Amino acid sequence: MAMATTTLLSSPLLKSPAPPLRTHPFHSPTPLRLRLQPRPRVTTSTTPSAASTSLSSARGDPREAEAAVAELLRDHGASPADAAAIAARAPGYAAMLADGVRELDELGLWASWSAGAGARAGAEMGALGFGRKVYFMGRSRRDGGVVPLVESLGVRLSSAKLIAPYVAAEGLPVLIDRVKFLKEVLFSSSGYETLIRRNAKRMMMHLSIPADEALQKDNHLKPLIDYLECVGIPKPRISSVLLSFPPIILSDIENDIKPRIYAWKQAGIEQEYIGKMLLKYPWILSTSVIENYGQMLLFFKRKQISSTVLGVAVKSWPHILGCSTKRINSILVLFDDLGISKKMLVPVLTSSPQLLLRKTNEILQVVTFFEDMGLDKNAVAKIVCRSPEIIASDVDNTLKKKIDFLIDFGVSERNLPRIIRKYPELLLLDINRTLLPRMNYFLGMGLSKKDVCSMISRFSPLLGYSVDLVMKPKLEFLLRTMKKPLKAIVEYPRYFSYSLEGKIKPRFWVIKGRNIECSLTDMFAKNDEVFAEEYLGIETLPETLQSSKGG
Repeated sequence: MAMATTTLLSSPLLKSPAPPLRTHPFHSPTPLRLRLQPRPRVTTSTTPSAASTSLSSARGDPREAEAAVAELLRDHGASPADAAAIAARAPGYAAMLADGVRELDELGLWASWSAGAGARAGAEMGALGFGRKVYFMGRSRRDGGVVPLVESLGVRLSSAKLIAPYVAAEGLPVLIDRVKFLKEVLFSSSGYETLIRRNAKRMMMHLSIPADEALQKDNHLKPLIDYLECVGIPKPRISSVLLSFPPIILSDIENDIKPRIYAWKQAGIEQEYIGKMLLKYPWILSTSVIENYGQMLLFFKRKQISSTVLGVAVKSWPHILGCSTKRINSILVLFDDLGISKKMLVPVLTSSPQLLLRKTNEILQVVTFFEDMGLDKNAVAKIVCRSPEIIASDVDNTLKKKIDFLIDFGVSERNLPRIIRKYPELLLLDINRTLLPRMNYFLGMGLSKKDVCSMISRFSPLLGYSVDLVMKPKLEFLLRTMKKPLKAIVEYPRYFSYSLEGKIKPRFWVIKGRNIECSLTDMFAKNDEVFAEEYLGIETLPETLQSSKGG
């Protein structure tokens, strides 16, 4: 029995409006269009009739090509309505056939093509209209109408041509029926086109659906859907699970699925997390993934890393269950080379387990980026431990972009190492939604770019504070109540790090009550004991005046 792609099984209804063509996220989104521009002419000796036909074909209406594709689909068993709907959603296929027709017209090679394709005589083919030529061009491909069907599901034409051979033996009518059936059962919600597009090849490679009644709604799929819902997967999301892990559709609930879920419970994964893990990485139901988890536990034991670390990691990023121990070891060796001890490694892996999915050369690119900036290995290790997700960032699209933004704003390059050491999280902040609004706030208050750059260089965590919740209330208190000049925050930007109610107000009222004039540095940089001794003449600050943490 030929392998059947569940891409075909998970299609929208063929009568639904054609959405804009989209591509797999890892490919450039180049839309497929009918290419109507004329090709460069090649001088050939053609008969007058052939020349006139060439001009007629060059002006061929794309609708003629679409109608020809619909006729091909009807020839292969599609109903008139389904054929028309599929043809309307497969413009790339029609364009491919139309281009072939134009090329043969322009080169006058219908005789040669007819001999090879087993079609009509060359002279007779050359005299046909554009639409008929497209039809015969399609007939010569012998794809059973499956290529335009796959394309109509939102799959790129190039991918559709690769998928079609795996399912063509099933026959077009059977495949269309399955498309409608699974659409009805699985895809009642919106967004199914994206799921199909992303998972088409995976479905093709891992699932063969026989042409019998194995997938009757009441006999198999409905109980499966009900069970997955009981496990904790929201019903609207079940379709994405089935598409991402095709073998589950033919798995037996009692003999296959339940024992594997029980195995995860035995491994220490609580029921509440199993549903979440399934949603993120349905392949946890694969026996190979369960076996790999056992190998990973043994590996962590050999490395003297608590198995609890792996348990926490897989709950948030179950995708790491697909990693080999060899790959994980290469990452751990790299961290060890950076000077990250096993004790330091634990919070790194539990907070950002996705680092185990990175390639070593990608991590080394980030390390090199920081070293080129002037940070030594010890500083890089501290950055990894403090903000491990930075190591998973793209150098060009994330890290360099933030550095270039700071330099363009006016921050001195020589201050960048200090800025990043003090607040590496800055590199993860969005430029337009976070960095710019905070910088513009200070500019709007009357500070110059030079002032703002100075503040960032002195205290880079400043860029991590909310304008409305932190900056505005503290600056308003500084200007209106404390009567300090705006330049005071340029000299001491750390002022924004202290709690307004827990430290700023209590200390200010003490200073004001004693009629003492002092800078923000003298007022807030001292710890409670020094402040008490210097301004109150006592060794310990009263509990009501002691500093408390807060925004």
